[in-house]
Amino acid sequence: MEPAWRQQGRGRGRGQEGERSRPPMKERERPGVGVSVQSKFEEIRKSNQAAAQRLVETRLSSSSSDEDEEDSNHGDGQRGRILESTFTTYTNQTGGDASGLARTGQYVSDLFQSGALTCLICIASVKRTNSCSSCFCLFHLPCIQKWARDSAFLVSSVTDEDFGQKAHPWPCPKCRAEYPPNAAPTGRTYMCYCGKLQDPPPDPWLVPHSCGSVCQKELKPTCGHTCLLLCHPGPCPPCPKMVSVSCMCGKAKPLPRRCSNKCNPLPWRPECRPCPRVSVQPCVCGRQRAERPCSSARWNCQQVCGAPLSCGNHTCEVVCHDGACPPCPRSDSRTCPCGKTKSSLPCTEEVMPCGDTCERRLSCGKHTCSMRCHRGTCETCRQEVEKECRCGRYRKLMPCHKEYLCDSKCNKTRSCQRHQCRRKCCPGNCPPCDQSCGRTLGCRNHKCPSVCHQGTCYPCPEAVELRCTCGSSVLVVPCGRERSTKPPRCKESCRCPPSCHHLSREAHRCHPGPCPPCRQTCLLPLPGCSHTCPEGCHDLVLVRSQQLAGPWEQPAEPAFVKKALPCPPCQVPIPMACFGEHEVSPVPCHRRGRFSCGRPCGRPLTCGNHTCTRECHLVTDNNKCEVCEEGCSKPRPPGCPHPCPRPCHPGNCPPCTQMSRQRCHCKISLLYVECTKLTSADDQTKINLSSCNNQCPKELSCGHRCKQVCHPGVCSEKCQQKVKIRCPCKRMKKELPCCVSAQCSLQCDDTCREQQRRVSQVNTPDLT
Repeated sequence: MEPAWRQQGRGRGRGQEGERSRPPMKERERPGVGVSVQSKFEEIRKSNQAAAQRLVETRLSSSSSDEDEEDSNHGDGQRGRILESTFTTYTNQTGGDASGLARTGQYVSDLFQSGALTCLICIASVKRTNSCSSCFCLFHLPCIQKWARDSAFLVSSVTDEDFGQKAHPWPCPKCRAEYPPNAAPTGRTYMCYCGKLQDPPPDPWLVPHSCGSVCQKELKPTCGHTCLLLCHPGPCPPCPKMVSVSCMCGKAKPLPRRCSNKCNPLPWRPECRPCPRVSVQPCVCGRQRAERPCSSARWNCQQVCGAPLSCGNHTCEVVCHDGACPPCPRSDSRTCPCGKTKSSLPCTEEVMPCGDTCERRLSCGKHTCSMRCHRGTCETCRQEVEKECRCGRYRKLMPCHKEYLCDSKCNKTRSCQRHQCRRKCCPGNCPPCDQSCGRTLGCRNHKCPSVCHQGTCYPCPEAVELRCTCGSSVLVVPCGRERSTKPPRCKESCRCPPSCHHLSREAHRCHPGPCPPCRQTCLLPLPGCSHTCPEGCHDLVLVRSQQLAGPWEQPAEPAFVKKALPCPPCQVPIPMACFGEHEVSPVPCHRRGRFSCGRPCGRPLTCGNHTCTRECHLVTDNNKCEVCEEGCSKPRPPGCPHPCPRPCHPGNCPPCTQMSRQRCHCKISLLYVECTKLTSADDQTKINLSSCNNQCPKELSCGHRCKQVCHPGVCSEKCQQKVKIRCPCKRMKKELPCCVSAQCSLQCDDTCREQQRRVSQVNTPDLT
């Protein structure tokens, strides 16, 4: 029989190391290998075993990450060869057919892979495991030990008055198969998978924790054969033995079949084919009738027979049966209550007490009953004996049926390491703490219902239904994970009512959290016009809200709140003319009406000479064009430099009455002449008005003064002043006008020449 629980806690991967130096399979299995090859193989095998043993010892306390890294270093070839050697005996029996090894092979293959198995108690990866003999589920050794203790405590705390007086079974966490209390795993020792060897040594060529011998466990369903695999984890495969099987009627020739499939009948032959019809068939006792196939007409109902027995006084209590009823159980010879005398009486009469002393052993196990032979149970033992209290401190005379318990209380700490024993007359084997743990579980919703214990509590056993928003889809999750688990996906349409003014939401699937913002067009009527809002729905818009803080307070973080925003102003363009009717432009509806185009007004002012320079505006009684404040800018008569003294006015300007001051032609005198005389005079009059009537002070090119009266322009060069001219010898002279003398010259005559000759002779010295 396989032990109820096995600990695989000597380190993961035992027997999986040392593969690097493994000799080739052909060399190990080839017969006739020389002595040198055999000795070399033995040397390598011993070195590999020593290396594996050292590695196991160093990895006993390694972390799960180290174990995972160790597992990843082994190749698929090593794993395949170990599995192949484990299943060799099975495949030899079935001609190499390994189809029945699917379940066992997958279990063993997962055992090689780190993290492939999960403990159902703590929901963590299993490295050092215990397995259930019913469902072969793996658990951590501390987890299953704590599970067994708590399960026994929860049952005994309800049924027992004093903890530990009765032994209660405990169930497997997965399949709920019950195990006796002595089957709970304890200590650090463990058996191999087949239960033959304790603490199997590591072997690099075997499955970890296997003894290497044939399993030989009785197969299920029981067929008389045993498992042919080498010592292995997990369930045994179906029986591979070949047996002869015939059809149900026995007419066909027996054919060889696997023992695991012998319960399935061979194909029916034409002569033994079952009846395919259905008919009303009575049960075995004949009380009930039912429609059943003709090929399986024999069946049993669930009623008690109730037929009168042969004694004629009692009825049969056997469930639906065929044939005669069994004899009356009270017709055999019976004994008196104390069992000393036998008598044969009719089944209707009771055997009377014999009258002798009962002398049956009492419940104390030391004394006998002193009453006469009687029916029923014997009374409790009342004989006084000296009893020692349970803790062994005191002794006292008391009735045998009572237990002596002193009043001293135990001060030892219980296994929970949190509370004292405080049990009266404790013999030293303090029971586990009977108080409830009460610590808050990881789910943050419940408290631990287990007995007070060391270490971490179990995960919360409760399950929580996580529903979608509409409630159609349900997802069951462990308690505490509802806060981190997303709600289940739902294919139904969202049923949430609209939160805006629209009658319905846009069609979308059921979802967690708030619905997405409405993307429909607002279409609310805008105030002041006949148009509707063309923007997206803005009844609930996420906006930033800044909370104000006091002068000594830090400003709060900006929060986002949902607010209903007003509809924006109507932007529909409407053609409108400006105030001054300069242009016609489209104007947004919310600003419809005449507008200012920004240009100058341009309307003529009352003066008739200028236009309004204000920005385009509407002319009303209270808002007229500006008043002209400029001076008269009409052109003056030619030659008048004076502006019109009147403000800007319609019509012609009045004559200029100002005196004009100007220089005379010679630029010496200042003359004051009425401006209107100058502007209205002709050219000659203007020349006369601008003359000072004095002689012109200008000099001619000849050096004489101009003889004309003050005049404009250039002086005349025909100078008439008399000048004298002389001949070269200066003897003769002559008066002529200046303009003529410049062109004439006076020449010397003969007299002048004679006189010059004489003078020259006189002035010449005599050289002789």
